[in-house]
Amino acid sequence: MNTQVSLTSAQAQKAVDIVSSMRTEISRAVVGQQAVVDQVLAALLAAGHVLIEGVPGLGKTLLVQALAKTFEGSFTRIQFTPDLMPSDVTGHAMYDMKTEAFRIRRGPVFTHLLLADEINRAPAKSQAALLEVMQEQQVTIEGQAFAVAPPFMTLATQNPVEQEGTYPLPEAQLDRFLLKIQILYPNNAEEIALVKQVTSAKSGEKLDVSAVNALIKPETVVRLQQLVASLQVDDRIYDYVVRLVASSRNWPGVNLGAGPRGSIALIRAARAAALLSGRTFVMPDDVKSMMLPTLRHRMSLSPELEIEGQGVDRVLQAILDKVEAPRM
Repeated sequence: MNTQVSLTSAQAQKAVDIVSSMRTEISRAVVGQQAVVDQVLAALLAAGHVLIEGVPGLGKTLLVQALAKTFEGSFTRIQFTPDLMPSDVTGHAMYDMKTEAFRIRRGPVFTHLLLADEINRAPAKSQAALLEVMQEQQVTIEGQAFAVAPPFMTLATQNPVEQEGTYPLPEAQLDRFLLKIQILYPNNAEEIALVKQVTSAKSGEKLDVSAVNALIKPETVVRLQQLVASLQVDDRIYDYVVRLVASSRNWPGVNLGAGPRGSIALIRAARAAALLSGRTFVMPDDVKSMMLPTLRHRMSLSPELEIEGQGVDRVLQAILDKVEAPRM
């Protein structure tokens, strides 16, 4: 197995320490939800975007604010509504009476972390306004391209319960998200700690990330992303990933399986998971830990399976159980 990467052991250890410290700092503000924190960090390290699904009040905005503070990144939140226009997202040209000329007003996408809250509340044309910046890291306004400063990451949320008045994301846009993360209710111990933290000598519901310390600069995040992208992956891991994704296409009751972009995304996510685990090489466990969030939004099931209560996650778990992992 070839596990050599183009960095020294000291550089690798420093990267591992930085990521571990970021996780610790986020936990100062976000109680519990460790799997969610790890998956969001993995997406950032893999230079990907995430779709977070969960009911309101589970700390999604707090998580994004805490993550931004760890690397002194800028943070913007857009509340998606039915009357949101594409220019409200990207920006537009406006006439300046003083200079008698048009000038570009940059929209909220010009940031490091963009929280697209309840993205499925806005119509398709407003959702599509994010496609270019998510894919190309740039925004075109009046025929002129404007680059967004790296690192750039979109974290979109949607409520899985309320479907009335929503506009489901099309397949092309879902595929742009590296991970679909499900955030669940905290357990009793976590909820007690959360209630104590929020209500201790505080009035109102203002989000508090004052306990989170800034550790690095945005440029360091870019270097970490480059490091993760350089981690070597054994050929047996590539074969394992492709076999898993291929199984999603011919599994009984699956209408639409994951395409090659799913295989690519799973490799990228597994690399980030390896660094989060303190390694500079990918193991089968890294693939397993990232398979559900990487593929769950790239598949659709037949009505028969859904009626039987066979959700996508259960199908993916069955695939994981059946497809043999390589021995490393």
